[in-house]
Amino acid sequence: MKNRMILLLQKLRVNYIYQMLGSHISVLLVAFIVLSLLFANYVERLVYQNKTDELITYGRSILDKFEKNPQGPVATLEQFYTVLNARNINFSIFDENQNIVYPFTGRLSKFVPTRDEWKQISEGKTVVIKRESQRFGQEVSMVVLPYIRNGSLLGGILLISPISGSAEMISEINHYLLYTVLIALAISFLFSWVLSKIHVSRIKRIREATSMISSGKYDVHVPSSALDEIGDLGNDFNKMAERLKASYEEIEVLENRRRQFMADVSHELRTPLATIRGMIEGLQDGIIPEEDRENGIKLASKETKRLIRLVNENLDYEKIRSNQIKLNKEHIELFEMLEIIKEQLLFQAEEKNNVLIAEADSNAKVYADYDRLTQILINITKNSIQFTENGTIWLRGKSEMKQTVIEIEDTGKGIDPKEIESIWRRFYKADLSRSSTPYGEFGLGLSIVKQLVQLHNGEIDVTSEKGKGTKFVIRLPVQSE
Repeated sequence: MKNRMILLLQKLRVNYIYQMLGSHISVLLVAFIVLSLLFANYVERLVYQNKTDELITYGRSILDKFEKNPQGPVATLEQFYTVLNARNINFSIFDENQNIVYPFTGRLSKFVPTRDEWKQISEGKTVVIKRESQRFGQEVSMVVLPYIRNGSLLGGILLISPISGSAEMISEINHYLLYTVLIALAISFLFSWVLSKIHVSRIKRIREATSMISSGKYDVHVPSSALDEIGDLGNDFNKMAERLKASYEEIEVLENRRRQFMADVSHELRTPLATIRGMIEGLQDGIIPEEDRENGIKLASKETKRLIRLVNENLDYEKIRSNQIKLNKEHIELFEMLEIIKEQLLFQAEEKNNVLIAEADSNAKVYADYDRLTQILINITKNSIQFTENGTIWLRGKSEMKQTVIEIEDTGKGIDPKEIESIWRRFYKADLSRSSTPYGEFGLGLSIVKQLVQLHNGEIDVTSEKGKGTKFVIRLPVQSE
């Protein structure tokens, strides 16, 4: 039953272009019909109104002549009769008893008004009837003007004119109106068809682009404009496609990083675990001589600490990345901070014959979390020590107008400019030899550094040249008042 309903709906489906065309033509047709009816009615009323106005004008002229000369000659009435007869207008004069007194011969011997009509005449009002057919054997326009003298009704004048000519004129006007409506409808149909095709083609392009996106192709673009809502839809669609493409690329990058992360973690865990396992099995099986057991235990302990550092650094990175770290900012003496970092890492620097130099303005202060700033500086300085031998490492600090600047510069191996943007990535190693060094061996240090600097609303930049050294510049904002 459900499938039958779906098939029926598909059969009854009407293309959007026909829906638009039908709606346009329906609106135009209704508008044309209404306007045609109103116009025809207006023309008909105008024609009959003009006819009755003409009758009233002639009637008043006759009454004026009669008013000036009540005993006037019949010749004057004959002149009017001849003129009006030529215009297909008949008039009759009746007395207060409704008897026709002029013309003396004709089809009417007595004017027979209705009760309402005679009441209006008695009150001195003009009676106007635009269409009358019962009393005169044909359709006519009729006007009755009363003749009042000294407040008394003495009679009146009746003017009638057949409306056949007017009806023919109205019919001809209606024919022309019909032709005009049909021509206008045909032209409107043509324009509506063209406009509907344009709109449907624009919607069709968006639909095709949507299908491409649904199939996983995000590199699509549709023509857009700001002329109408379809143009706005095109603009919104293009923005959506760009965001989907960016999200897809980001997902791809994150997925690749996840795979690399799993591979790197597995690799990093495998080496210390294998070492620890080998030592434990050697101790259990008595393979390791007695004099080497203490060294074996120290090696296992060292590898265990290495595993703990790996786990802690990963947990620390995830906490920072997910904004789970709460900073306790305070004003810190910059020179004192740099001196502490120098003292902590001096032994490691001397092992590689490096010189550590701390320099800072005497009044320079930094607004930061003490523990996290220490973590940042130690990570970067360790990185410089690692890649510098028989060289110099400077720790510098200064205050500027709205920020505190900390620089860590070395004379070490340097970094290839192509790899500078990659050093912030998790588990990235610019030199494979790092895996065998005691500092930063997991490739997490600089990732954590950048996250912590951003958490302080600061910026970190690095410049380097192969064989000439590397320089890290940290900019942290001062406390806003």
